[in-house]
Amino acid sequence: MLFRGKSAPSSGFMFPSQSDKFMSTRIDQILTFLADTPNDPFLNYALAQEWWKAGEKENALLKYQWLIEEHPNYVATYYHLGKCLIDLGEKEAAMEIFDKGISMARSSKEQHALSELQSAKLALEYDED
Repeated sequence: MLFRGKSAPSSGFMFPSQSDKFMSTRIDQILTFLADTPNDPFLNYALAQEWWKAGEKENALLKYQWLIEEHPNYVATYYHLGKCLIDLGEKEAAMEIFDKGISMARSSKEQHALSELQSAKLALEYDED
């Protein structure tokens, strides 16, 4: 069923005409939550994700780098930081991040993250050929 100009009930989906407003609202909400718990890795990760989607690439990269320094066990960060670096043409830096993430995923036994990081690294290696 279509919901013209509105989000579908409980789905979280927003129609494109509302996406910019929705993105801004999500960023504002995350920043509000971070005011209470500024060191929360999930909230900081979510903020980096939203900034990247909103085109605030510098802020996103700085937040991802902060996460790796402050929360090195938050393995999802490595994949997304690596992908961002690839998008910016920084393939060598992305390869280093993927390697660090692979090491961290192995040591923390996070098999799903390990698989994603290995696949991303392999794709990047093949892309360089």
